[in-house]
Amino acid sequence: MSSRSPRPGRSDAPQGAQQKPHRAHSRRHDREIIALALPAFGTLVAEPLFLLTDSAIVGHLGTAQLAGLGVAAALLATGVNLFVFLAYATTAAVARRLGAADLPAALRQGMDGIWLALLLGLATTALLWPLALALVDAVGASPTASPYAVTYLRISSLGVPAMLVVLAATGVLRGLQDTRTPLLVAVAGFTANGLLNVLLVHGVGLGIAGSAWGTVIAQAGMAAAYLFVVVRGARKYGASLRPDAAGIRASARAGAPLLVRTLSLRAVLMIATAVAARLGDVEVAAHQITLTLWTLLAFALDAIAIAGQAIIGRYLGAGDADGARAACRRMVRWGVAAGAVLGVGLAAAAPFVGRIFTTDPAVHDQLLVVLLVVAVGQPIAGVVFVLDGVLMGAGDGPYLAWAMLAVLMVFAPVAMLVPVFGGGLVALWATLAGLMMTARMLTLGLRARSGRWAVTGAVRRS
Repeated sequence: MSSRSPRPGRSDAPQGAQQKPHRAHSRRHDREIIALALPAFGTLVAEPLFLLTDSAIVGHLGTAQLAGLGVAAALLATGVNLFVFLAYATTAAVARRLGAADLPAALRQGMDGIWLALLLGLATTALLWPLALALVDAVGASPTASPYAVTYLRISSLGVPAMLVVLAATGVLRGLQDTRTPLLVAVAGFTANGLLNVLLVHGVGLGIAGSAWGTVIAQAGMAAAYLFVVVRGARKYGASLRPDAAGIRASARAGAPLLVRTLSLRAVLMIATAVAARLGDVEVAAHQITLTLWTLLAFALDAIAIAGQAIIGRYLGAGDADGARAACRRMVRWGVAAGAVLGVGLAAAAPFVGRIFTTDPAVHDQLLVVLLVVAVGQPIAGVVFVLDGVLMGAGDGPYLAWAMLAVLMVFAPVAMLVPVFGGGLVALWATLAGLMMTARMLTLGLRARSGRWAVTGAVRRS
């Protein structure tokens, strides 16, 4: 018997009777999305709070120390964020196994992702420690800030293995449809980080080194908490804890296309910042504020995408392609609605938000129009984030990689022509929040409509 619903107009059942199952499915999807997205949003917001806490505490040591922290933290964040595929790919793979009702295999898959994270983390630490001075100099840190940046970067690099284990283990729990545990761990880690920073920086008198050690210890504690939960589940269901070379290679292959996607997206943002710097000091200041707010709004939309990764992977693992497509349609509606709400909120706040960051009226004038451009584009961003999550949950990494590369090829020349033709920051952000995001929506939307992403099975074979 086919699992497809009868086409409208082809059934003898009353129209109201046909609508009730549809509404019931919609309500079920809504409950799943909310249950996964709300805790995920809290976890995402907790991440930048680590840096804000470090900045607030180190800032009282002096300007040079704060500048050094800013340089080192940017380098560290760039390095760690390149490996965000550890969370995304693991979520999709574990969710498929869960949907196939094979929990031991799901946990085994998760352990493979964690072992890969540990190996990549150790390799990254081995590179960051000796290259710290060269990297800080390459960024252009001042002579007074450079020693502090090198100190912070070298010590913090020791925590990279724990940071990457946290990424992979978060993906395991998301794949198991659990976003509450990551929220609890993130809150505990944020609290511990703040207390340790106060104690080590000012109490013990270690200065900026104390801030770095506080972050390392907090991240190690978070990794330990995640490992306790995952290892306990693996033992309960008889999943092996030993590293498996084939499984680790499979995790790496699944993550490689997502790494290409992430690198392409980072290139877009770097190009935008480089172009803004060529426009002038006022423009680059307004650009940085706008980028900060854009990133904050992205956290809310990314929470829905994370729910999409977990839900889609589970449906496809269970062999329910129709259910996956229905969930995708429902999440797109959520993305549009969330984007519209965020856009209206940003537009209303645009005349006032600049005063939080600066007293320069020239920056305020630039911000007002640019933020309105960003606000208009939020519904498009909502669709992009959701479809990104859906295709990640489906394990459609190769398409995501090629699509993002194509978007980069479209965005880069247009953005670089902005200053050539006398365009200002508004033109740059129209290119970033308008052209780039619209191009992403088209490439992802075409793939979603094709249905070729909805490959069922415990493991994606094509």
